[in-house]
Amino acid sequence: MMVRNAPAQNITLFDNPFQMDDLMIFDDNTLHIMLARGEFGLTITSLAHSLHGMNKALQTRIEHNLSPQQHRLFLQELHRPLPRSVIACAQRQLLDGLFWELTYWKTPELYEELTEGEHIHPGIFENLQPDLQGNTILDAGAGSGRASFECIRYGAKLVYAVEPSPGLLHILEQKLGHRTDGQRIIPQPGRFNALPLADDSIDVALSCSAFTATPEQGGEPGLAEMLRVTRPGGKIVLIWPRREDLAWLRSHGFCYVSLPLQQEMHIHFRSLKSALRCARRFYAHNKSVAQYILNRHKPEIPFSVLGLNPPNDYCWLEVAKARKY
Repeated sequence: MMVRNAPAQNITLFDNPFQMDDLMIFDDNTLHIMLARGEFGLTITSLAHSLHGMNKALQTRIEHNLSPQQHRLFLQELHRPLPRSVIACAQRQLLDGLFWELTYWKTPELYEELTEGEHIHPGIFENLQPDLQGNTILDAGAGSGRASFECIRYGAKLVYAVEPSPGLLHILEQKLGHRTDGQRIIPQPGRFNALPLADDSIDVALSCSAFTATPEQGGEPGLAEMLRVTRPGGKIVLIWPRREDLAWLRSHGFCYVSLPLQQEMHIHFRSLKSALRCARRFYAHNKSVAQYILNRHKPEIPFSVLGLNPPNDYCWLEVAKARKY
C-alpha cells in the first residue's frame, strides 16, 4: 500500500491473529504486485515453504499470480519435503511481514480504532495552510481520511484520497456520506508506485504516516510518482516520517520541520474498552501499554509509553522542474 497508514515506526510488538487462509482477502492485482516485487519480505522460496499443507485454493491463487520466471522455483519448493518446524517458521515470518497489510484489508475497523485517536500536531496543518488554501491536493495512502479531512479544514479546494485497501476506502466513503463538504474529497484506489492521476495535476502531494523509504511503502518508485503528478512549484509533504528515513529524505532534498511541544502528546481512544483492545493487539509485547491504561483507567496513553515519537514533525520538498523524474 501504499501501506498504507501504519504508525510511522516499524512496530514489531503486535499479537498476530492472522492465518495463512487470510491471504485470500487480497485481490489478484495486489497479490501479483507483492509477489512480482518481493514486497514485505516475500521470497518465492519462503512463500512456497509457508504453503505446504495449505488448501488447494490458496496455492492455486498464489501460483496464478506468479510470473513465468517464478513458477518453476515455486513448484519445486512447494513439493520439497520439509520438517514441520521449517513450515511453521516460514508461515510466521510471512504473516508477520504482512501483518499491517492484512490489518488494513481484513480488519480495517480495528485499524480505524487505533488511528482515529492519533491526533496530528495542529501546528503542522497551520504551517501548511498557505500551500493547501484553494489548491488541489493528493493524500497518498489516505487510509480512512485523517489527513484528507484536515486538508479540507484548512482550505483545500479538492483532495484526491488514494488508498489501496478496499476496507479503509469503504470507511472513508461512509464518513463522506455524513459531511456537507464530502464532495471535495474524491476516494480512489491506488498505490504509491501507480498513482491514478495525470502528470502535473496536483498542487501538493501529501502523505501522512504512510510513505517510507522502502519500495513497498513508497521509496524511489513512490517518490517518482509523487514528483510526476505534482506541478513544478508545488510541494511534496510527508507528515510524521519514520526517524530511520530522515537521512534518506534529506538525501533527496527534503527539509525537516519538528514543532515544539507544550505538553506530551497522547493517543486518545474512543473508550477504555477500545484502548485495551488496541493495546492487546498492536502492543501486546509491550506490557507497559495495557498496564498504563488499567492503572489510570482512562482511554489514553502517551506516545512515550508506546515507544513512538509523537506526530509533531514533517518533511517537505518543493518540486522544481529540474527535479521531476
